[in-house]
Amino acid sequence: MPEKKSQTVDIFDLLSESGDKESEEKTSVKSERQELLAASKVKDIFPEGTIKINKHTCVGVQCKLCIKACPTNALYWSSSGIGVIEDLCVYCEACVLSCMVDDCIKVTRKREDGKREGFGKTRDIVVLNSSVNAKRRFQRVWEVFPCWEDYCKKYGTKKSR
Repeated sequence: MPEKKSQTVDIFDLLSESGDKESEEKTSVKSERQELLAASKVKDIFPEGTIKINKHTCVGVQCKLCIKACPTNALYWSSSGIGVIEDLCVYCEACVLSCMVDDCIKVTRKREDGKREGFGKTRDIVVLNSSVNAKRRFQRVWEVFPCWEDYCKKYGTKKSR
């Protein structure tokens, strides 16, 4: 009986090789995106996200406000309705703010800290921005005055009359 030669394959090496290929593809897509956005001089704050337009509720043929509001010209008018060029969209909320129909345009995006957020109405954007700005203000005050005693040392305390 002839001897069989056993071949060993390390699965982990194969997985890491495919992971390297995926990371190379992601970096090439990111560089293409940065190149496209460089022409419009818009900062890419939210590199990941999605934008969906409900063609049943969209009245784009009459208004085209979202197309005018888009800073990167990612939205365009076609015979089937409003279209989106995903590579140009920076998920900035300008289209949702200008849209006169609630939940017609829905945007989801991922912040730098990994938190996902989504909105489709002007009210959602206002609440979201208010929350984000309140956190930033709190962090700034905390950096200057880490405890209430530091605040009292600098400004003193009010005396009741």
